[in-house]
This record gives sequence, structure tokens and C-alpha cells, in this order.
Amino acid sequence: QVQLVESGGELVQPGDSLRLSCAVSGGTFSTFDMGWFRQPPGLGREFVAGINSGGMAYYADSVKGRLTISRDNAKNMMYLQMSSLKPEDTAVYFCAARKSGSASFDYWGQGTQVTVSS
Repeated sequence: QVQLVESGGELVQPGDSLRLSCAVSGGTFSTFDMGWFRQPPGLGREFVAGINSGGMAYYADSVKGRLTISRDNAKNMMYLQMSSLKPEDTAVYFCAARKSGSASFDYWGQGTQVTVSS
């Protein structure tokens, strides 16, 4: 059973930085494609960033240059480094994992709340 647990969300001020973490257990982490998604208040879930099993990263246009996704296969961890945070970054952030060859993300965490407010 693959499990994903996010951590690191908190209340921060505009312009601050924050790092989210995603701990993965129960599977072969190094073979998973990984992703971060977010759900702003009252809106649907949206893609933020992804990193494949080979370490190639890709981002939503809205976050390019401010967010950095990374992974540590030795620790079964994925991270999202966020900088220059804006109020519109307020959302529940979810991490997700996709098996090699899968068309969609198969496993999801429960989310961590990020609130950007002065």
C-alpha cells in the first residue's frame, strides 16, 4: 500500500518562502513520477509541478520561477520549495505519485494547508 504524507504547510506573509515535503512509503519511490497539485478555496484542484523518475522537472506557467520541485530517492522524499509567495498561492497542497506508464496519478496524500496573508 503506497502512502503519501505531506507536511510543511503554514500561515506565511506575502513574499515569504516555504518548503513543503512529501514522504512516500510502501512502494518503489525511485520508479514513480511525482507531482504537486493545489486546491485554492472554492476552486478545483490544479497542477503545480511535476518531476519524473529521471529527475526532469516541469511546472505550471503560473508558478515558474517561484517554485522548485525536487526529490531525494535515498530518503523517499519529494519537496516543493516556494518563494515570493503571493496571496493567490493560498491553497491545500497535495502530493501525488504515478507508476511508470500510468496515464494518471495513482496515489494521493491528504494535503497540507498553505495560507499567504498579511
